[in-house]
Amino acid sequence: MARPLSLFLVFAILPAVCPQQTGSGYLSHTRIESQRARADFAPDANLNKEVWKRARWIEFSDSMSGTAIYPEQTTRVASVWTATSIYFAFVCKYDELNVFEGEDVRQERWELWNRDVAEVFLNPQPDRVLHYYEFEVAPNNQWIDLEITSGAKPNHDASWNSGFEHAVRVDGKQREWIVEMRIPLRPMGVSEIHSGEEWRGNFFRAAGRGPDAQRKFLAWSTIPQGTTFHVPSRFGIVRFTG
Repeated sequence: MARPLSLFLVFAILPAVCPQQTGSGYLSHTRIESQRARADFAPDANLNKEVWKRARWIEFSDSMSGTAIYPEQTTRVASVWTATSIYFAFVCKYDELNVFEGEDVRQERWELWNRDVAEVFLNPQPDRVLHYYEFEVAPNNQWIDLEITSGAKPNHDASWNSGFEHAVRVDGKQREWIVEMRIPLRPMGVSEIHSGEEWRGNFFRAAGRGPDAQRKFLAWSTIPQGTTFHVPSRFGIVRFTG
């Protein structure tokens, strides 16, 4: 989600950044391959499972605008899918962690993006460019999921509930935190995935302490405008294989 309020305001006055609701309006050809898994599994943040060893990983360290590189926040991502769910795994390098302390991690946390997070944006219906879903997890396993409608009158609906599962692990020795997500298909209006199908999506990181000018915001498919993560025309391609 676009982090500070100021970014929301900038986006609100720039609806022309997004194309109309047509699948031909995307501006990014960045691609990740999601391979079919043999069976469903519960997230536990253990990436030694065979399914992740076989997965095709991508890596990013670019700032959201693509004008800087943050090697200390280099992020690796992989995805797999089954008949009922799509899975994502993140390996996030960090120099320090910034989380909400002393809160109940079982509860959805509004404004989670004001701390360290790994984020997935997914659009399973690419022809509806302005409608998509957002999933965030923090290093302490706090979370939020939202149904998003962008455009001139954006709506970020946190009352939507995907029922997604997630687990995290922090490796202080390697200076990495790991998150594994399982996102069910049906709450996104998807009955099944077909091999060869393509969705649209993006991956983001928010990292660091202090005001936004001091924090680091990273994107897999970069956004040259550099004002907000919510530019769905910049979503990359999620291709399903297997």
